[in-house]
Amino acid sequence: MLHRVEHVMGFPVSLRVDDETVPESAADAVFAWLREVDARFSPFKEDSEVSRYGRGELSAEELSADLREILDLCEHYREATGGAFDVRLPGRRLDPCAVVKGWSVQRAAERLAAAGATRFVLNAGGDVVAAGGPWRVGVRHPEHADRLCTVLSLDSGAVATSARYERGDHIIDGRTGRAATGLLSLTVVAPTLTEADSVATAAFAMGPEGVDWAASLDGCEVFAVDAERRVLRTPGFPAVGQQTAA
Repeated sequence: MLHRVEHVMGFPVSLRVDDETVPESAADAVFAWLREVDARFSPFKEDSEVSRYGRGELSAEELSADLREILDLCEHYREATGGAFDVRLPGRRLDPCAVVKGWSVQRAAERLAAAGATRFVLNAGGDVVAAGGPWRVGVRHPEHADRLCTVLSLDSGAVATSARYERGDHIIDGRTGRAATGLLSLTVVAPTLTEADSVATAAFAMGPEGVDWAASLDGCEVFAVDAERRVLRTPGFPAVGQQTAA
């Protein structure tokens, strides 16, 4: 069994692989890839491809295929949310982190699978992609760090949460230019972490209406706590534990 934890992209990333035949080099490749992503696509690194493009030093034709894919995903969710999700906010640097995180960790999971891993869990700052479950995943209470508001069972797929508890009111509703405060947290279960993470952030930016929007997407199940501390969830959300915002 492989087990490793490293701090990458500004948060802890933990990997567990239960297949005995998967070599240590597979874990090496996962963390090397995530460090590469951080160097290439972080808006906080002045020499990254994202920063250079945001400053106008690179044309669209000069971008890597990976960054073009990321920006296409960003544009997809901008259009799907009527502009609530927008990585090009006025007066702010280009910041596709909400898509980059899930996209890159999903790519890492695909590398594990290609190396022969059939039972693993990769947890990137609380967002999880897994295979060969069932795995139990706890969702942190939006107001109490030492409590969970629900526990879900994940076989193969992904779960991501957007919330205000770690970084405050950092998610902006692009339609208004103001912080999105209608929800305390929103969790999405989806087939891939690319989708789960992007949808969770996009829906959070929309506020309460984002719960219904996310729930309407194929393959997505949603658990949310609104500003009045009401729990909202789709019937298919795979909860196995307590469901409370109190």
